[in-house]
Formats: sequence, structure tokens, C-alpha cells
Amino acid sequence: MVEGLLPVATVTQPDRRARTGYVMVVTAALLWAVNGTVSKVMLLGGMPSADLAQLRATGAFACLLVVVLLSAPRTLRMTRRELPTIAVYGLVGFVLVQLLYFVAIKRLEVGIALLIEFTAPVFVALWARFVLREEVRRRVWGALALSVAGLALVAQVWQGGTLDPVGVAAAFGAALSLTVYFLLGEHIVGGRDPVSLTCLAFGFTTLFWAVVRPWWLFPYHLLGAEVPLLGNLADHQLPMWVLALWLVVLGTVVPFALSVGALRHLRAAQVGLVGMVEPVAASLVAYLWLGEQLAVVQLVGGAVVLVGLVLAETARRARS
Repeated sequence: MVEGLLPVATVTQPDRRARTGYVMVVTAALLWAVNGTVSKVMLLGGMPSADLAQLRATGAFACLLVVVLLSAPRTLRMTRRELPTIAVYGLVGFVLVQLLYFVAIKRLEVGIALLIEFTAPVFVALWARFVLREEVRRRVWGALALSVAGLALVAQVWQGGTLDPVGVAAAFGAALSLTVYFLLGEHIVGGRDPVSLTCLAFGFTTLFWAVVRPWWLFPYHLLGAEVPLLGNLADHQLPMWVLALWLVVLGTVVPFALSVGALRHLRAAQVGLVGMVEPVAASLVAYLWLGEQLAVVQLVGGAVVLVGLVLAETARRARS
């Protein structure tokens, strides 16, 4: 969910095909989970974090643009009032979140980076309570306490902290950026379908990267390089462009399409809760592929964080 940034959306009531919706959400989460390890292999294979973020955003924008132009081109229209908000929405959600996430997984275990990033719902609930003055269920305090306690176990703070500080800072930065992304999405998504909104957001992201890092400076030579798959697959290699193809298609566009499709069968809250399988699956994939192992106390801490996140996801009162 978070790794691929499931779009905030106003959805209809779920139909009788809820099982189909659950299968779609879990499949999307599994694809994003694998994508975390694929991204880490690319990063450790020499692809800079910023270039990887640029590659993913531009590739996803190109795919989504084709889909929207063929299906509903009118949905790409924007008013002058919408333009700056959607631009910020894209820059925060698809520049900051993705860039900081890539920095985090390069320095931390993939599952730990995702757990920290997944704390965004806690910040959203706290913002709703203290800034928006919304009525929030008391469980938000339990969510906050469990999340803090769980992260303390994951970081093993009694040992002075065992995690890379830059990686932790990047992961928390991604969590805060994701919080802004969610809050902005609630205000601008009303009259838009999530596909066109995300396409436009990726468009602004692509434009940003094209200005900051012109495409003629992109390290194209890396795409042809043979990359060792590391860990338990260290004896095998693939061209970087094959991994890049996964990153864009199976790691971004396909799981996004599945998540949006699931919103036709499930409520957004249900999609969000089921999507929490992602950090668990990401940890498992990283263990089986890269050999990343977490201590028992870290696994317990991760479970505590997930319980806190479930409480946070359900803390805000239902809104139409």
C-alpha cells in the first residue's frame, strides 16, 4: 500500500464481490513487497536513489498517461485552482516519499523501513484530532503508545539503537511526507477519479525530476549493466533494465491498478487495513531473497507496531 502509495479515494459501498477485492489488495501488497527487495538490489547495484525515483515516476507516468488517454482523456483537465494543489500532492507523494523510502531501504532492512513509514496513519489521526479538531476515537492514544513501544523494540533502544540513524531519519521523513500526501488527498480527490489524479501527480513528479536532473544526465549505462541479485541469489545476475521493468510495471502500475480496482468492492478503510500485509510480506521476501534477518525482539516489535497501526486506521470517525 504505502510503498506503492495507494491513492486516497472516495469510494462507493462495497458490492458482493468482496472476496475479489481482498484478493486484489493482497496481490498488490505482495507485488509491492517484492518491489522493495527489487529496489534494494538496484540501489546496491549502483543506481543512485534519486535516479531510481526518477525512473519509477517517469515510467509510471508514461504507462498511466497511455491508459487515461485511451479511456478517459477528459479527466486530465485541471482548473487553475486545482493545479498548485495537485502539483504539491505529486511532489510530496511521489518525490519525497519515494526518494526517502529508497534512502531508507538502502540503509535498513526493507521490513523495518516499511514499518516506520507505515506509521503515517498515526500522524494523520493526531493531525485530525489536534489541528482539524475532528472527533477521534480514544483508541488513537493506544495506537500512539503501541507504535512508539513497537518501534523501540525494533530499534532495540536499550542497546543504544542498532539501526542506521540516516536510514531511520529517512524512513520517518517518508512517514511524515506520506501523512501530508494522505491529508492533501482527502481535500482534492472529491471530484476526481484516483487514476487521473495519480497520473497528473506522476506528471508533475516527472516534470520536477526533468528539471532537477535532466534526462541527458541520467546514467543510462547502468541500465545495461549486469546486476548481482545478492543474498541467496548472489550466483545469479540480471541486466538492470529487467529490474527497472519490474519496478515500473509490476512494482508500480499493476499493483496500483489492482488497488484501485479493489476500491470497487471494498471500502477504503478495508483496503488500507488489508494492505498492512505489505510490511510482513516485504520482511519475508527480504529474508528469503537477501537473507535479511530480524531478531525475535524486533519481530515482536513489528507485530506491536502493526496492532497500533490498525488502531490508528480505525481511530477517525467514518466520513461520507
